[in-house]
Amino acid sequence: MGTVIIFLAFFVVFNAGIALIFKDEIKSTRDRDPAATNILEILFTYSGLHALILHRIAHALHAFNIPFIPRWISQFNRWLTGIEIHPAALIGEGLFIDHGMGVVIGETTIIEDNVTLYQGVTLGGTGKERGKRHPNIGSNVVIGAGAKVLGNINIGDNSYVGANAVVLKDIAPNSTVIGVPGRITKQDGKKIEIELDHIHVFDPVMQRIEELEKKIKSLEGK
Repeated sequence: MGTVIIFLAFFVVFNAGIALIFKDEIKSTRDRDPAATNILEILFTYSGLHALILHRIAHALHAFNIPFIPRWISQFNRWLTGIEIHPAALIGEGLFIDHGMGVVIGETTIIEDNVTLYQGVTLGGTGKERGKRHPNIGSNVVIGAGAKVLGNINIGDNSYVGANAVVLKDIAPNSTVIGVPGRITKQDGKKIEIELDHIHVFDPVMQRIEELEKKIKSLEGK
């Protein structure tokens, strides 16, 4: 009986510590995922949070130049969560990885605060170059499902990368990027109020095509 009580006490204290250390990530999950109902559910069922916890451990060991173990933790993380994060990647506070399966974050990636990544996102390189070869993601950026951000490029603060976009060039702050290759829509130089609506993303190219189609129909009618 005493052993059970000790185990339960340790379990409670451990999870309370995790909740305190990762309070920003837990808050971001509750704020950005309507399915997240309580802290216990987030702690025990959200693979994005589990991946981030394991990454923090691997990154700390990597910072002390400990060989092998950080990469082993990274691969175990991939097996456990479906999310691959290189131990050297620098990740700020409040990262939210929704669902997460297939997310890849490369070695020299830098992610600032309050970033949201959806399933299938790749923050990768473009070849076999060495040194800084992965993207820098600014604060308050949302990257939609399946998007690829490749190379040593900068994604400015408050930007939105649409689902399945392929981004190979720098993106100014407060921009929306869609398509293959990524096309930029400036939002009048103002911060985008991101509502995580992946359906109604403004596409200037499609808007122009629709305008041309209307003109053609009008001319045909005459």
